[in-house]
Amino acid sequence: MDKASLPAIRRTILTVAFLNAAYFVVEFVMAIDLGSVSLFADSVDFLEDTAINLLVFFALTWSFAARRTAGSVLAGIILIPAVAALVTAVMKIVNPVAPEPGALTTTAVGALIVNVVCAVLLMRFRDDDADSSGLVRGAWLAARNDALANILIILAGLATFLVSTAWFDIVAGLIISYINFTASKEVWEAARFQGDPMELLDDD
Repeated sequence: MDKASLPAIRRTILTVAFLNAAYFVVEFVMAIDLGSVSLFADSVDFLEDTAINLLVFFALTWSFAARRTAGSVLAGIILIPAVAALVTAVMKIVNPVAPEPGALTTTAVGALIVNVVCAVLLMRFRDDDADSSGLVRGAWLAARNDALANILIILAGLATFLVSTAWFDIVAGLIISYINFTASKEVWEAARFQGDPMELLDDD
């Protein structure tokens, strides 16, 4: 382990966690305001990434037992907006009112920018062995993959410009929810996994 690089890695991880937490609030508020299924689902993803990065931040110095406790708490927190996203999807299917496409697209572009910034910040450490477990690389992969979900929402927003229907948003939201509803389980397992955590994170 390169102890000299550990403080820099932890600062970067904490910065990424803060960025994810901040945009979770932005996207969650916009999801409520617009009644957007896709933004609700994507906000869950930002909360998941906040939890994962905090877990990595502490995992670099905490004991295994401490990580188990932290993972349990974080997994429970993630369930709250995940359930809210699912309820929103059901309500939207019953009453399919199209979200305002401009605000939907702009919010998704903001999310894409945040995820790209996080990926760039983590890129220099993605192959670093300081964490000896691949967790930093896993966080980088999560940020990179999340950008794809943001592109899906942007496409849904642009499609809604052309055809005023809620179904683009609903379909995008259900796809993202399907991918991310297991986030609580993944955080739980990441905190307890004793082998190579990349086997978990590569499934995202």
